[in-house]
Amino acid sequence: MEALNRRKEDINSSAQSEALWGKEVKHEVQGWLKRVQEINDEVQAIQEKIERVKWYSRGHLGKLVCKKIEVVKKFREQGSFPDGLVIDKLPSRGIIMSIDNVVGEDSVKEKIWGYLVGNEVRKIGVCGIGGVGKTTIMKHINNELVREAKFDKVIWVTVSYPLNVIKLQENIARAIAGDDRQRLPEGEDKERRAAKLMSVMGNISHVLILDDVWEKFSLSEVGIPEPTIQSRSKIVITSRSVDVCQKMGCEIVKVEPLSFQESLNLFSDKVGAHLLQVPNLEGILKLIVKECGGLPLAIVVIAESMRGEDDVNVWNNALTELRGRVKSVDGSDEKIFERLTFSYDRLNSFEIQNCFLYCSLFPEDYPFLREELIEGWIDEGLIDGLPSRKAAYERGHAFLNRLVKNCLLEKNVDSLREVLKTHDVVRATVQRIDIFKMHDVVRDMAIKSIGPRLGYMVKAGMKLIEVPDERGWGKDLQKVSLMANHISKIPLGLSPKCPTLSTLIFSDNHNLSKITESFFKGMPELKVLDLSRTSIQALPNSISNLESLSSLRLRSCRKLMYLPSLEKLRTLKKLDLHRTSIMVVPQGMEKLISLEYLDLTDCKNLEEIPVGVLSNLPNLQYLLVYGELKIKVEEVAILNKLETFEGVFDEIQGFYYFVKSQDFQILTDYRIVIGAQLDRSTEFINQKKPSVHISNCNIGGECIVLPNNLEQLWIRQCKSMKSSLNKTAFLEKATELSSCHIKDCEDMECVLDLDSSSCVALDKLEMLDLRELPNLSVLVRVEGVATPPSVFSNLKSLSIENCSRITKLFPIELLQALQNLEDICVYECLQMEEIIASSDSNASSDKFTFPKLCRFILGNLPQLKSICSAKGFMVCDSIEEIWIIGCPELKRMPVQLPLLDNGQPSPPPRLREIIIDESKEWWESVEWDHKYLLQPFLKH
Repeated sequence: MEALNRRKEDINSSAQSEALWGKEVKHEVQGWLKRVQEINDEVQAIQEKIERVKWYSRGHLGKLVCKKIEVVKKFREQGSFPDGLVIDKLPSRGIIMSIDNVVGEDSVKEKIWGYLVGNEVRKIGVCGIGGVGKTTIMKHINNELVREAKFDKVIWVTVSYPLNVIKLQENIARAIAGDDRQRLPEGEDKERRAAKLMSVMGNISHVLILDDVWEKFSLSEVGIPEPTIQSRSKIVITSRSVDVCQKMGCEIVKVEPLSFQESLNLFSDKVGAHLLQVPNLEGILKLIVKECGGLPLAIVVIAESMRGEDDVNVWNNALTELRGRVKSVDGSDEKIFERLTFSYDRLNSFEIQNCFLYCSLFPEDYPFLREELIEGWIDEGLIDGLPSRKAAYERGHAFLNRLVKNCLLEKNVDSLREVLKTHDVVRATVQRIDIFKMHDVVRDMAIKSIGPRLGYMVKAGMKLIEVPDERGWGKDLQKVSLMANHISKIPLGLSPKCPTLSTLIFSDNHNLSKITESFFKGMPELKVLDLSRTSIQALPNSISNLESLSSLRLRSCRKLMYLPSLEKLRTLKKLDLHRTSIMVVPQGMEKLISLEYLDLTDCKNLEEIPVGVLSNLPNLQYLLVYGELKIKVEEVAILNKLETFEGVFDEIQGFYYFVKSQDFQILTDYRIVIGAQLDRSTEFINQKKPSVHISNCNIGGECIVLPNNLEQLWIRQCKSMKSSLNKTAFLEKATELSSCHIKDCEDMECVLDLDSSSCVALDKLEMLDLRELPNLSVLVRVEGVATPPSVFSNLKSLSIENCSRITKLFPIELLQALQNLEDICVYECLQMEEIIASSDSNASSDKFTFPKLCRFILGNLPQLKSICSAKGFMVCDSIEEIWIIGCPELKRMPVQLPLLDNGQPSPPPRLREIIIDESKEWWESVEWDHKYLLQPFLKH
């Protein structure tokens, strides 16, 4: 295994390195790497089995060990890949960006387009005041360039302020590769990165669009080659500053405000054209449009804030307010700030206004996640006085939707890379996350026009290396954000006098390692302190005297080992110690009677929570104690306000006790592990659905008690689980179960046994994953029983792997229910002979329809002789991928091709690839109607 893993690491490293710049790792290499990881898991499972049994009982495992050694040797030999690890990826010229239609600006677009397709101008500077529509125009041009394929690559990168050369290089590399996951090699300095970028970009014709540039910079320092006629490349810069564009040698294209008619068209489109028909309202609407000054951002924001309002008096009042805000000022920023402030005032809610201003505490272009943003609002006390955390979240969702509706926040779908860099999330979950951003002009308005008068000091993401001295800390400060800078220490003796300061954010100053004792002494009213993702090793003792503190966030402070006494912090509601290195729970934690939120996950040095600590926290609503910690069920069961819970119980009886307790019924979100530990990176712990994972438990002689609202069930390494799932668990109560994973249960013989005493249908189940079940002989036992039509009726994904005894996958009686099946994966089932059991009828043919089937994967099935009966055929017109690997006895593929209107066969419209063994012998010998039509999709 050590030798295999060394080869795995070498191959993985080489493949990732070669995958830069438009290469793609071969499917066979991806499959090999995936299988090696699975072998690691299997070997680990064998080792665990050996450790669990007595020494004299280990003999029966000898054959298994010998067999696995041969498998390891085989896969090590297969990991040579003499033909290389990567292939050329299908060319991707760029990304199509989601964007509203541009109103007006046709002449500007035509001018920019002319420069791009002509030979006279190589660098173009698109300039105009904030909110005038520069980015929107360029997004439309980006999409046209991608569609028309006049250049090899269209590269879009947002630069923003302040300039970060390393980040800019990284983003350009990812845009070229067309993959948010792509990274330049770690540890390289910016000069080596620049040389690599210069080499790659010099070999392709490209348009590089640098959006939101605030300062002049050297192209060569970044690695951007000067565009020439020979290279057929262009650079476009958008900036509020004409001076910046001129200094970078650009031809200037000025974006002017919209004409009055264009403004009116845009306003009526956003506010609702029917309002122009309301008597006495058209004139007022036109006056309000005039006050918007032709700025698209102001028009959209103001229109959305007035949408649905048809009372003339309200519109008259709005006009008066807007006129009062639009002053005669010279600064271009102020021209739009005053108009945007009108929309802020129109929120008509002190709480929502403060929720909006809270967003300005974060760096420019920061991607907000819905849940984390609402958590921040709760910490600030902006959502308060509600009976439960669920109610607080519901109000937070309403506030967030209101800000989006008024265009003060915008939903953003192009921020996955920022999310992965700035948030503690797993990539597998990112696609399901709502991401929001604040327009940079809207943020500027909040910081410069509203924030100062409310006591906000925002210096987030400014590349500061020092904390402002005491002169910069005003006595009237309410909130201070110094997050995402390069601050490494607090100067000795610095003690700002901020008697009204309530929020202080230092997060993402990764080198900050120490805070002096005196620093917090002048902040008696501090309520929110965020030191997340810093290198702090210990908190000063002065923290103990912050008796007004309600939220202490120390998330991912990996070097933090010591916290002083928390005994005096009786108002503390949130304590986040996720992924810290604390060795004992903080002294006095049992005195935190107001605590509602406690996160102790991944505290790898924390061995125990002393008995009596959790049970003395009666207001806990959110408790995460996942990781190495195991807790006493009695400590949790007594918490009658708990709504969210993650934790590990030693034994299954404690879990039953918890489920049966009355307090469990208020839990709306939980991930509970019984038995062995799991790493938090696993799919199980990151699903964010009510989930239970049962591992290493003897459940053969009893029935598993499951919660009513359970959505995901994992059963792993459970001895003596011989009966079917429906006879082992109270599934009739788990009516919401959508995902079921069963692995390494040696004695399990079937998944569902449908007899007269049990008609559980699992009709909401969407995923069924079965692995390493050596005695599994049948998926669903239906002998002598009419199969309920709803059995597996919502099943989308079926994966069965390393189940060596099963010979037939689907009984024919089950097929009528599988109309929603999208994925079938059957792998290393050594006795599998048939996928669909042959019918006993004498019908001339059997037609099996899978209308939604996208992926059909068969791998290493040496005994597989047929997919279905000799006269049967499969109709699966939605098929995208077919994998047939290691099935030497399979002689016929019954997948029927769809027919065109003229009656001629045609490849399935969504088919992308057919993956087969390296050898072409199987393809040449297999019987498949109209096989020649599938040749272009064939890959080895």
